Amino acid sequence: MPNSENAPVASAALDAEADWEARYQAGSTRWDRGGPSPSLERWMEVTALQPGARIVVPGCGFGHEVPALAGRGFHVVGLDVAPTPVRQLRREVSQAGLEAEVVQADMLAWQPETPADGVYEQTSLCALPPDQWPAYEHQLHAWLRPGGELFACFMQTGREGGPPFHCALPDMRALFTSDHWEWRDDVGRTDHTNGKYEQLYRLLRR
Repeated sequence: MPNSENAPVASAALDAEADWEARYQAGSTRWDRGGPSPSLERWMEVTALQPGARIVVPGCGFGHEVPALAGRGFHVVGLDVAPTPVRQLRREVSQAGLEAEVVQADMLAWQPETPADGVYEQTSLCALPPDQWPAYEHQLHAWLRPGGELFACFMQTGREGGPPFHCALPDMRALFTSDHWEWRDDVGRTDHTNGKYEQLYRLLRR
């Protein structure tokens, strides 16, 4: 008999996969820039990570940042719940002759085989309902080795509801607490054409 305690979690994961897959099938991906976000370059300007470091890109979608990081010599894992962007990203990585792992999985359940050195968090947190944020923060902490870097792009929408959900900075400070994280760098902001923007921070895993 399946564990009934796990049934709500499994059901939520299936619902998320179906929801995001429907968005990709419908071409409703207005958040996609068609190339790597400028936020990635901001991280590369301040990171202590060197080529060869292991980096996870959760909620990667079409994953423009995955080949960009792989091309710099990082070992990259792109992670997304929807099959359509995962298939496309795998093709692009292969056609570019790059090495990167692209995984279709629920990021609230997935764990890396080896602790990561860095996580590029851009569009995952704001895509999750806020009641799932504590579980996601726990995952990010679990994925990283002590001293590993979390580059967080906190979406600022200025409105209720989502996705994307507004990641108010006081709420982020309360979520990413000092017993788990050292807030190291305020790296400015990245603007979007729709009036939204991201506040960029580099955090270290304690």
